[in-house]
Amino acid sequence: MDETARRLADLRQRLDRAAEAAGRDPAQIQLMAVTKTQPAAAVATAVAAGVSLVGENRVQEADAKKPQVGLKAQWHLIGHLQTNKAARAVALFDVVQSVESSRLAQALERHAAAAGRQLDILVQVNTSGAPTQSGVAPGEARELVQFCAAQPHLSVGGLMTIGALSADPEPVRRSFRCLRRLRDELAAAAIPGVRLDCLSMGMSGDFELAIAEGATLVRLGSALFGPRAA
Repeated sequence: MDETARRLADLRQRLDRAAEAAGRDPAQIQLMAVTKTQPAAAVATAVAAGVSLVGENRVQEADAKKPQVGLKAQWHLIGHLQTNKAARAVALFDVVQSVESSRLAQALERHAAAAGRQLDILVQVNTSGAPTQSGVAPGEARELVQFCAAQPHLSVGGLMTIGALSADPEPVRRSFRCLRRLRDELAAAAIPGVRLDCLSMGMSGDFELAIAEGATLVRLGSALFGPRAA
């Protein structure tokens, strides 16, 4: 077993334990490999080891790597997306997780319509309040979800957030709990055309907390591939 396969097996065990501790079914939680700065060969190794979801932060990285990987996986954009790169994002990604404004939603709608496809998206919410983190404010999330749901070529599948950057687990938990409660409020509102199956939250340092708070997809980079090269 190579190092990536070993780490993946260890992470799946940790995911299972965290789910069971929270009284949840581990099968309801997906593991995504975050491949920022990783070469195509490392991505291919992870997919060959059983990873089915690949998360890239930048359009240009996916553009370079995806043709080289050559193995079937679902590609998600998880980083900030500029509207001038929306067309390429629509061409490259199965899901865009980082929709944070109506302006970006309009750009994605326009290019998805031109491509004749339905684009799955998540609405990114800034649940920590940190000015350095992307995402719509929680109080404005419903309006953005409704706007996205009204676009004929966008399909809202859930919400995404980045946990609070803190060594104290309580602020981290609060940010994840905020997203889960927001999801519950939106589900109760029964907005037409909105599925809320996915709560994308939790990364290498905090994914077990995210699972305890309801994550259905965790995004793991350094825990799977090791520390990024400087």
